[in-house]
Amino acid sequence: MRICDGLNLAKEFGNRFAYLLMEFHLKKSREWIFLHLNDELAKKDKFIELLDRYKNGEPLEYITGYCEFMGRDFEVGKGVLIPRFETEILIEKALEIASKFNAPRIAEIGVGSGIISISLALELKNAKIIATDISLDALRYAKINKDKFQANIELIESDYIDKVNGDFDIIISNPPYIAANYPLDKWVLSEPKAALIGGEVGDEMLKEIALIAKSRSKYLICEMGYDQKLSMQNYLDNLGFQSEFYTDLAGLDRGFIAYNKGK
Repeated sequence: MRICDGLNLAKEFGNRFAYLLMEFHLKKSREWIFLHLNDELAKKDKFIELLDRYKNGEPLEYITGYCEFMGRDFEVGKGVLIPRFETEILIEKALEIASKFNAPRIAEIGVGSGIISISLALELKNAKIIATDISLDALRYAKINKDKFQANIELIESDYIDKVNGDFDIIISNPPYIAANYPLDKWVLSEPKAALIGGEVGDEMLKEIALIAKSRSKYLICEMGYDQKLSMQNYLDNLGFQSEFYTDLAGLDRGFIAYNKGK
């Protein structure tokens, strides 16, 4: 089997996937692969094994052990949510709000692999960032990535911010927000359910976080589901927040910034 033959097999799942899997398998750059398409594929049985793992529902990021986010390679694996591109918008919104403070105090609820808190810490040198999670797997990967990027964040095992003292300038979260009955493909179903499902409706955890932020933060910045704007807008209004919603690159409602008028 030649390298081009292996790529053609993998292209069933898209060109980008095929080249990323081949790069991982050969430990070679895409440029090298283009120049050696007719070479014999080394360890072809191992490549077929990787392809079968993906066909059986193992996400590419779990196979390779990393995911690119904001130009950085974060380590990920079974038991931790795989970062999505749209969460980069959440970071951008948070940086805009953080610029209002000289040394912002930030809490992240649900740190996952650490992409949010670490990305903020690398941009906000004076920030005090505390990040929590109830998942030990998530905290383990967050610690790996924190050390990898030498990010100044504090990691705490906690439900929401129950074990964290004090108030904050910003609470930020990309919480589970998918409804329990929402159909998911087999690759997404390989990710931890606790990081995906927000409740029967889907917005239950978002509302719980908003309730916490009401008494503990000036700003709340969250990612949400595309169909949750009306629900969250009404809930935030009733709590006394002034909210602004943003869309992702597909034009779908994707998150909000809420200012706590009572703080």
